[in-house]
Amino acid sequence: MTDTAPAAAPDHGIEPGPGRRLAGTLHRHPRLRLSLLLAAPMTWLVVAYLGSLAALFMSAFWTTDPFTSDVVKTWTPDNFKALFTTDVYRDVALRSIGVALAVTVIDVLIAFPVAFYTARVAKPRYRPLLVVAVLTPLWASYLVKAYAWRIILSEGGLLDWALGPLGADGPGYGLPAVIMVLSYLWLPYMILPIHAGLEQLPANLLDASADLGARTWRTFLSVVVPMVFPSIAAGSVFTFSLSLGDYIAVQIVGGKTQLIGNLVYSNITLDLPLAAALGTVPVVVIVLYLLAVRRSGALAAL
Repeated sequence: MTDTAPAAAPDHGIEPGPGRRLAGTLHRHPRLRLSLLLAAPMTWLVVAYLGSLAALFMSAFWTTDPFTSDVVKTWTPDNFKALFTTDVYRDVALRSIGVALAVTVIDVLIAFPVAFYTARVAKPRYRPLLVVAVLTPLWASYLVKAYAWRIILSEGGLLDWALGPLGADGPGYGLPAVIMVLSYLWLPYMILPIHAGLEQLPANLLDASADLGARTWRTFLSVVVPMVFPSIAAGSVFTFSLSLGDYIAVQIVGGKTQLIGNLVYSNITLDLPLAAALGTVPVVVIVLYLLAVRRSGALAAL
Protein backbone atom coordinates (compact mmCIF):
# COMPACT_ATOMS: atom_id res chain seq x y z
CA MET A 1 0.00 0.00 0.00
CA THR A 2 1.42 3.38 -0.98
CA ASP A 3 1.13 6.48 1.23
CA THR A 4 -0.80 9.37 -0.24
CA ALA A 5 -0.55 13.02 0.82
CA PRO A 6 -3.61 14.47 2.58
CA ALA A 7 -5.90 16.33 0.31
CA ALA A 8 -5.73 20.13 0.54
CA ALA A 9 -8.71 22.00 1.88
CA PRO A 10 -10.99 23.08 -0.91
CA ASP A 11 -10.62 26.72 -1.87
CA HIS A 12 -14.03 28.17 -2.50
CA GLY A 13 -12.52 31.47 -3.64
CA ILE A 14 -14.39 33.52 -1.00
CA GLU A 15 -12.58 36.67 0.01
CA PRO A 16 -12.93 37.78 3.66
CA GLY A 17 -15.35 40.64 4.15
CA PRO A 18 -14.29 44.14 5.23
CA GLY A 19 -15.43 43.49 8.77
CA ARG A 20 -13.28 40.39 9.07
CA ARG A 21 -10.28 42.15 7.52
CA LEU A 22 -10.72 45.05 9.96
CA ALA A 23 -10.96 42.62 12.88
CA GLY A 24 -7.79 40.90 11.74
CA THR A 25 -5.96 44.20 11.42
CA LEU A 26 -7.02 45.29 14.92
CA HIS A 27 -5.98 41.90 16.30
CA ARG A 28 -2.51 42.24 14.80
CA HIS A 29 -2.09 45.86 15.96
CA PRO A 30 -3.15 46.17 19.63
CA ARG A 31 -1.96 49.77 19.84
CA LEU A 32 -4.22 50.74 16.97
CA ARG A 33 -7.09 48.96 18.73
CA LEU A 34 -6.38 50.86 21.94
CA SER A 35 -6.13 54.17 20.06
CA LEU A 36 -9.51 53.67 18.39
CA LEU A 37 -11.04 52.64 21.71
CA LEU A 38 -9.81 55.79 23.45
CA ALA A 39 -10.39 58.16 20.52
CA ALA A 40 -13.93 59.19 21.47
CA PRO A 41 -13.38 59.83 25.22
CA MET A 42 -10.05 61.56 24.58
CA THR A 43 -11.66 63.81 21.96
CA TRP A 44 -14.41 64.67 24.42
CA LEU A 45 -11.83 65.39 27.12
CA VAL A 46 -9.79 67.69 24.88
CA VAL A 47 -12.74 69.54 23.35
CA ALA A 48 -15.14 69.78 26.29
CA TYR A 49 -12.83 69.89 29.31
CA LEU A 50 -9.45 71.19 28.24
CA GLY A 51 -11.10 73.43 25.66
CA SER A 52 -13.33 75.01 28.29
CA LEU A 53 -10.33 75.56 30.57
CA ALA A 54 -8.47 77.24 27.71
CA ALA A 55 -11.47 79.47 27.02
CA LEU A 56 -11.67 80.31 30.73
CA PHE A 57 -8.00 81.27 30.82
CA MET A 58 -8.25 83.39 27.67
CA SER A 59 -11.35 85.26 28.84
CA ALA A 60 -9.57 86.10 32.10
CA PHE A 61 -7.36 88.49 30.11
CA TRP A 62 -10.35 90.47 28.77
CA THR A 63 -12.00 93.41 30.48
CA THR A 64 -15.48 94.76 31.11
CA ASP A 65 -17.09 98.04 30.13
CA PRO A 66 -17.81 99.81 33.45
CA PHE A 67 -21.07 101.35 32.17
CA THR A 68 -22.70 98.51 30.22
CA SER A 69 -20.95 95.49 31.86
CA ASP A 70 -20.31 94.17 28.37
CA VAL A 71 -17.17 92.10 27.83
CA VAL A 72 -14.48 93.98 25.91
CA LYS A 73 -12.05 91.62 24.19
CA THR A 74 -9.00 93.72 24.95
CA TRP A 75 -5.91 91.85 26.13
CA THR A 76 -4.89 93.00 29.61
CA PRO A 77 -3.43 91.33 32.74
CA ASP A 78 -5.32 93.67 35.10
CA ASN A 79 -7.60 90.92 36.42
CA PHE A 80 -4.68 88.79 37.56
CA LYS A 81 -2.97 91.85 39.03
CA ALA A 82 -6.11 92.45 41.07
CA LEU A 83 -5.94 88.92 42.47
CA PHE A 84 -2.47 89.55 43.93
CA THR A 85 -2.86 93.20 44.92
CA THR A 86 -6.41 93.27 46.34
CA ASP A 87 -6.51 92.15 49.95
CA VAL A 88 -10.04 90.74 49.68
CA TYR A 89 -9.23 88.36 46.84
CA ARG A 90 -5.97 87.25 48.44
CA ASP A 91 -7.61 86.62 51.81
CA VAL A 92 -10.49 84.71 50.26
CA ALA A 93 -8.12 82.52 48.24
CA LEU A 94 -6.05 81.68 51.32
CA ARG A 95 -9.20 81.05 53.34
CA SER A 96 -10.50 78.67 50.66
CA ILE A 97 -7.25 76.69 50.66
CA GLY A 98 -7.29 76.56 54.46
CA VAL A 99 -10.88 75.26 54.48
CA ALA A 100 -10.01 72.57 51.92
CA LEU A 101 -7.01 71.46 53.98
CA ALA A 102 -9.02 71.46 57.22
CA VAL A 103 -11.78 69.37 55.66
CA THR A 104 -9.21 66.90 54.33
CA VAL A 105 -7.50 66.50 57.71
CA ILE A 106 -10.81 66.09 59.56
CA ASP A 107 -12.03 63.50 57.08
CA VAL A 108 -8.78 61.51 57.41
CA LEU A 109 -9.09 61.48 61.21
CA ILE A 110 -12.72 60.32 61.04
CA ALA A 111 -12.41 57.99 58.06
CA PHE A 112 -9.45 55.95 59.29
CA PRO A 113 -11.09 54.30 62.33
CA VAL A 114 -14.34 53.81 60.41
CA ALA A 115 -12.53 52.20 57.47
CA PHE A 116 -10.37 50.08 59.79
CA TYR A 117 -13.49 48.69 61.43
CA THR A 118 -15.28 47.99 58.15
CA ALA A 119 -12.20 46.39 56.54
CA ARG A 120 -10.41 44.58 59.38
CA VAL A 121 -12.62 44.27 62.48
CA ALA A 122 -16.17 43.61 61.25
CA LYS A 123 -17.15 40.08 60.30
CA PRO A 124 -16.73 39.37 56.58
CA ARG A 125 -20.45 38.83 56.02
CA TYR A 126 -21.23 42.30 57.42
CA ARG A 127 -18.58 44.22 55.48
CA PRO A 128 -20.61 44.68 52.27
CA LEU A 129 -23.51 46.02 54.32
CA LEU A 130 -21.20 48.48 56.06
CA VAL A 131 -19.85 49.69 52.73
CA VAL A 132 -23.43 50.23 51.54
CA ALA A 133 -24.10 52.19 54.73
CA VAL A 134 -21.11 54.41 53.94
CA LEU A 135 -22.42 54.97 50.42
CA THR A 136 -26.00 55.69 51.52
CA PRO A 137 -25.46 59.44 52.21
CA LEU A 138 -24.23 59.87 48.62
CA TRP A 139 -27.64 58.77 47.35
CA ALA A 140 -29.36 61.74 49.00
CA SER A 141 -29.53 65.13 47.33
CA TYR A 142 -26.71 67.56 48.05
CA LEU A 143 -29.18 70.37 48.78
CA VAL A 144 -31.24 68.18 51.11
CA LYS A 145 -28.18 67.37 53.21
CA ALA A 146 -26.95 70.97 53.23
CA TYR A 147 -30.32 72.36 54.29
CA ALA A 148 -30.64 69.63 56.92
CA TRP A 149 -27.38 70.90 58.41
CA ARG A 150 -28.75 74.44 58.25
CA ILE A 151 -31.64 73.32 60.48
CA ILE A 152 -29.27 71.45 62.81
CA LEU A 153 -26.96 74.47 63.19
CA SER A 154 -29.69 77.08 63.47
CA GLU A 155 -30.29 78.99 66.70
CA GLY A 156 -32.33 76.73 68.94
CA GLY A 157 -31.75 73.85 66.55
CA LEU A 158 -30.84 70.26 67.23
CA LEU A 159 -27.19 70.99 68.05
CA ASP A 160 -28.10 73.72 70.54
CA TRP A 161 -30.61 71.35 72.12
CA ALA A 162 -27.97 68.60 72.44
CA LEU A 163 -25.30 70.93 73.87
CA GLY A 164 -27.68 72.82 76.12
CA PRO A 165 -27.37 70.47 79.14
CA LEU A 166 -23.58 70.94 78.93
CA GLY A 167 -23.88 74.71 79.04
CA ALA A 168 -22.61 75.12 75.48
CA ASP A 169 -24.06 76.33 72.20
CA GLY A 170 -23.60 75.29 68.60
CA PRO A 171 -21.26 77.21 66.28
CA GLY A 172 -24.14 78.77 64.36
CA TYR A 173 -23.55 79.89 60.81
CA GLY A 174 -20.03 80.81 59.75
CA LEU A 175 -16.67 79.34 58.87
CA PRO A 176 -16.76 76.48 61.46
CA ALA A 177 -20.18 75.47 60.13
CA VAL A 178 -18.83 75.41 56.57
CA ILE A 179 -15.94 73.15 57.57
CA MET A 180 -18.29 70.88 59.52
CA VAL A 181 -20.78 70.54 56.66
CA LEU A 182 -18.13 69.99 53.97
CA SER A 183 -16.43 67.38 56.15
CA TYR A 184 -19.71 65.51 56.41
CA LEU A 185 -20.51 65.83 52.70
CA TRP A 186 -17.18 64.47 51.42
CA LEU A 187 -16.45 61.92 54.17
CA PRO A 188 -17.52 58.87 52.09
CA TYR A 189 -14.96 59.82 49.42
CA MET A 190 -12.26 59.39 52.07
CA ILE A 191 -13.64 56.25 53.75
CA LEU A 192 -13.94 54.17 50.59
CA PRO A 193 -10.29 54.48 49.36
CA ILE A 194 -8.93 53.84 52.86
CA HIS A 195 -11.26 50.86 53.22
CA ALA A 196 -9.95 49.44 49.94
CA GLY A 197 -6.35 50.01 51.04
CA LEU A 198 -6.88 48.35 54.42
CA GLU A 199 -8.52 45.35 52.79
CA GLN A 200 -5.34 44.77 50.77
CA LEU A 201 -3.10 45.10 53.83
CA PRO A 202 -1.52 41.68 54.51
CA ALA A 203 -2.45 40.42 57.96
CA ASN A 204 0.95 38.80 58.41
CA LEU A 205 2.57 42.25 58.51
CA LEU A 206 0.53 43.15 61.57
CA ASP A 207 1.35 39.80 63.18
CA ALA A 208 5.05 40.24 62.41
CA SER A 209 5.06 43.72 63.94
CA ALA A 210 3.42 42.38 67.10
CA ASP A 211 5.87 39.46 67.27
CA LEU A 212 8.77 41.93 67.10
CA GLY A 213 7.41 43.70 70.17
CA ALA A 214 5.88 46.77 68.53
CA ARG A 215 3.04 48.36 70.41
CA THR A 216 -0.25 49.28 68.77
CA TRP A 217 0.68 52.86 67.91
CA ARG A 218 4.10 51.78 66.66
CA THR A 219 2.48 49.26 64.34
CA PHE A 220 -0.03 51.84 63.21
CA LEU A 221 2.59 54.48 62.39
CA SER A 222 5.28 52.19 60.97
CA VAL A 223 3.22 49.58 59.15
CA VAL A 224 -0.38 50.61 58.57
CA VAL A 225 0.05 54.27 57.62
CA PRO A 226 2.86 53.75 55.05
CA MET A 227 0.94 50.92 53.39
CA VAL A 228 -2.34 52.85 53.25
CA PHE A 229 -0.83 56.25 52.42
CA PRO A 230 -1.64 55.94 48.67
CA SER A 231 -5.30 55.41 49.58
CA ILE A 232 -5.24 58.43 51.88
CA ALA A 233 -3.71 60.50 49.07
CA ALA A 234 -6.39 59.30 46.66
CA GLY A 235 -9.15 60.26 49.08
CA SER A 236 -7.55 63.62 49.80
CA VAL A 237 -7.69 64.50 46.11
CA PHE A 238 -11.48 64.24 46.27
CA THR A 239 -11.99 66.00 49.59
CA PHE A 240 -9.53 68.81 48.80
CA SER A 241 -10.75 69.55 45.28
CA LEU A 242 -14.45 69.29 46.12
CA SER A 243 -14.07 71.57 49.14
CA LEU A 244 -11.97 74.10 47.25
CA GLY A 245 -14.56 74.58 44.52
CA ASP A 246 -17.71 74.40 46.64
CA TYR A 247 -19.90 77.48 47.04
CA ILE A 248 -23.42 76.18 47.70
CA ALA A 249 -22.76 74.97 51.24
CA VAL A 250 -21.09 78.30 52.01
CA GLN A 251 -24.21 80.14 50.91
CA ILE A 252 -26.44 77.89 53.01
CA VAL A 253 -24.52 77.69 56.31
CA GLY A 254 -21.63 80.13 55.84
CA GLY A 255 -23.34 83.30 56.98
CA LYS A 256 -21.07 86.14 55.87
CA THR A 257 -18.18 83.79 55.04
CA GLN A 258 -16.78 84.18 51.53
CA LEU A 259 -14.83 81.52 49.65
CA ILE A 260 -13.41 81.60 46.15
CA GLY A 261 -16.47 79.88 44.67
CA ASN A 262 -18.78 82.59 46.03
CA LEU A 263 -16.69 85.35 44.47
CA VAL A 264 -16.78 83.58 41.11
CA TYR A 265 -20.56 83.16 41.38
CA SER A 266 -21.18 86.78 42.37
CA ASN A 267 -19.03 88.17 39.53
CA ILE A 268 -20.41 85.98 36.72
CA THR A 269 -22.98 88.55 35.61
CA LEU A 270 -21.18 91.71 36.73
CA ASP A 271 -17.61 91.10 35.60
CA LEU A 272 -17.16 87.90 33.64
CA PRO A 273 -13.39 88.31 32.96
CA LEU A 274 -12.74 88.88 36.66
CA ALA A 275 -14.83 85.80 37.48
CA ALA A 276 -12.75 83.83 34.96
CA ALA A 277 -9.54 85.03 36.60
CA LEU A 278 -10.90 84.01 40.00
CA GLY A 279 -11.89 80.65 38.55
CA THR A 280 -8.31 79.92 37.53
CA VAL A 281 -7.20 80.04 41.18
CA PRO A 282 -8.76 76.69 42.27
CA VAL A 283 -7.64 75.10 38.98
CA VAL A 284 -4.01 76.11 39.56
CA VAL A 285 -4.14 75.10 43.24
CA ILE A 286 -5.58 71.67 42.42
CA VAL A 287 -2.96 71.09 39.70
CA LEU A 288 -0.21 71.97 42.18
CA TYR A 289 -1.80 69.69 44.77
CA LEU A 290 -1.91 66.81 42.28
CA LEU A 291 1.73 67.39 41.37
CA ALA A 292 2.68 67.32 45.06
CA VAL A 293 0.75 64.08 45.59
CA ARG A 294 2.32 62.60 42.47
CA ARG A 295 5.80 63.64 43.60
CA SER A 296 5.26 61.80 46.87
CA GLY A 297 4.77 58.61 44.86
CA ALA A 298 1.27 58.00 46.22
CA LEU A 299 -0.47 58.02 42.84
CA ALA A 300 2.05 55.62 41.32
CA ALA A 301 1.47 53.17 44.14
CA LEU A 302 -2.29 53.03 43.62
